[in-house]
Amino acid sequence: MNAAVNAAEPGPESGQLPRNYLFALTDGGGTVPPELGVVRRLRARGHAVRVLAEPSMAEQVLGTGAAFLPWSWRPAEPFHDWDLRTPTSLARGIATQMMTDPAPSQAQDTLAAIEASRPDLVLTSSFAVGAMIAAEARGVPFDVLFPNAYPLPAPGMPPFGAGLTPARGSLGRIRDRVATAMSGTLFDHYALAPINRVRAANGLGPIVHTWDQMHHARRQLVLTSAAFDFPAALPPNARYVGAVLDDPSWAADEAWTPPEGGAPLVLVALSSTFQNHVGCLQRITDALGSLPVRGLVTTGPAIRPEAIHAPTNVTVVASAPHGAAMRGASLVVTHGGHGTVVKALAAGLPLVILHHGRDQADNAVRVTSRGAGIAVPRSASAERIAGAVLTVLANEDYRFAARKLGRAVARDAAGGALLAELEA
Repeated sequence: MNAAVNAAEPGPESGQLPRNYLFALTDGGGTVPPELGVVRRLRARGHAVRVLAEPSMAEQVLGTGAAFLPWSWRPAEPFHDWDLRTPTSLARGIATQMMTDPAPSQAQDTLAAIEASRPDLVLTSSFAVGAMIAAEARGVPFDVLFPNAYPLPAPGMPPFGAGLTPARGSLGRIRDRVATAMSGTLFDHYALAPINRVRAANGLGPIVHTWDQMHHARRQLVLTSAAFDFPAALPPNARYVGAVLDDPSWAADEAWTPPEGGAPLVLVALSSTFQNHVGCLQRITDALGSLPVRGLVTTGPAIRPEAIHAPTNVTVVASAPHGAAMRGASLVVTHGGHGTVVKALAAGLPLVILHHGRDQADNAVRVTSRGAGIAVPRSASAERIAGAVLTVLANEDYRFAARKLGRAVARDAAGGALLAELEA
C-alpha cells in the first residue's frame, strides 16, 4: 500500500488530548460529503485522522487536512446500479460489487493501517465490511456511518429502499415482515458466505446474517435527524447524531450569482453520480422553461452542462454552492438524495422529488408524508413536472411543513451529538 500523503499533526484546538482516528470509506457519490464532513470536524478539533479511500476521493480527503491512504483494490468495472431492474439483480450487485468483492483486500489494507497508526477508533462506510472485520479482528472498536435514514431492519421501520410509510395494523406488520425476510434472504444468499470466509481468514467466527457484521459496531452513527426519519426501535448501539450539511468540495468554493430577475428561483439538483438521468434532467429543464420562474440547474460532475438544452429563463451550470443558492430559492427539484433533501429542508424549502433508486424513494416518502413536498415518477413528462412545481409554489402549506421539519433538521445538525459520540 502506498505511503500516506499529507499526514497532518494534531493540534490543541479541542482542549483535550488528541485522539487517533482511522476512516475506511467507499465512494458512494452523495455519501462522500457527509462522511468527509465527519473527518473535517475531527481535524478541526485537533485530532489525528487518516482516511483509507478510493483514489477518486484523494483530493477531497486531502482538502480536509487528513492523511490519505488509497485502497489497493480496484473494481473491474463501474457498478451500474441504475441499470439493474429487479430486486434480485440489485441485491446481487450490491452484495458482490460493493460488499464482498473488495472485502478481502479492504481487510488487508485496514490491518496494515491499524498496525501503522494504532487508531483509537475506526470509522467505516456502511458497505466497507472488510474494514469492519479487520478492526474487529484486532480488537479496535469501530463505528459504522449511515449518511441517510436508518437502513437496517428494525421493528417499526419500513423495509429499506421501498419508499413505504410505517406499517399500520396487522396487514402492515405482515407486509414489513415478509419484505424484510425476502431482502435479508437475498443478501444472505449472495453475501453471507463470502463475508464469513473473510472473517475466518482473520480469526473470527461466523455471523448468522449479513447485517450482523454492522451490528458488531461500537456505534451505528445515523447522520440524519430523528425528526426526519420514521420512529422505530433501533438497536442499542444506534445513535441519531444529526445531518452533516456540508456542500461537496467540488461545489463549495464555486463563484456564484443568482440568475437575474424577480421570479421565484427554482434550484434543480440531481445525482452527483451517473444514474442515467440526462433525460430526466432535460424534462425538468423543459418544465421550468414553461413556467414564470428562474431555473438554476446544477448538473454535477456526472453530466456536462452542455448536454442540457436550456430555455432563456433557465441557467445550467456544472455546480453551485447549494447552501448559498438555497438562501434565495423558493423550491428545490431533486432526485431525492439524502444530502440534497436535508439541506433543502434545513433552508426551509419544499421539494419536488423524482426519485431514481438507492435510498431516494425512502427520502421522498419522509418528505411527502410530512407535507413538505411532492413526489412524481422520474419518467414524468415535462407537463407533469411543471404541474408539480406550480402546485408547491402556489400552496404555502408545503413551505410551512418544510420549515417545521427543517427546523428540527437544522437544530440537530448544529448540535454536538456527533462529536460527543466520537470523542466519548
